[in-house]
Amino acid sequence: RSDAGKSVFIKCQACHEAEQGVNKIGPTLKGVVGRKTASIADYKYSDAMAAKGAGGQVWDEATLAAYLPDPKAMVPGTKMAFPGLKNPQDVADVIAYLKTKQ
Repeated sequence: RSDAGKSVFIKCQACHEAEQGVNKIGPTLKGVVGRKTASIADYKYSDAMAAKGAGGQVWDEATLAAYLPDPKAMVPGTKMAFPGLKNPQDVADVIAYLKTKQ
């Protein structure tokens, strides 16, 4: 369902991109699936997100599935202002899409 995820990702594009490896307001999401949290060297993460990375968190499917519905609940203090994807199918689809962007 990565095609459906591409449509869902439109909600993310104001702050993120997943094609070029370029940071915008948020860090690039190219290669995010399987990447250590807060590991893009030239992006300034919140202290809360940096702490998750320092603790060894990795953006695998399970972590993304927990984060995307309510980012501020999972990482209190995150700079991500997006309220989250409330539809579980949208979450699954956007993860499927991001998996194609390695």
